[in-house]
Amino acid sequence: MSRVCQITKRGTATGCRIARRGLSKASGGIGLNTTGISKRKFKVNVQKKRIFVPELGEFVRVRLSTRALRTITKKGAYRVLLDAGLIKPVKAGRNKSAS
Repeated sequence: MSRVCQITKRGTATGCRIARRGLSKASGGIGLNTTGISKRKFKVNVQKKRIFVPELGEFVRVRLSTRALRTITKKGAYRVLLDAGLIKPVKAGRNKSAS
């Protein structure tokens, strides 16, 4: 199972860690010198959550990043999950308690 958010579709990104030595020019030195570049990974903070969707009247299990969790808090679970394609829209006049 990959480390990818189901809502934002963000996954692990790659980058570099740059090691520098020396005294800055502002401090009277000759400037910072790059002494090494090594690859690194930026990992997404993915959580498994059960989110209650009041419009459906049920819980939905999702793997989402903490940023997506904040988006759900702001915009609402139904709207965010619908935009991500994880749930289907509720038909007009549907009554969950009657079924």
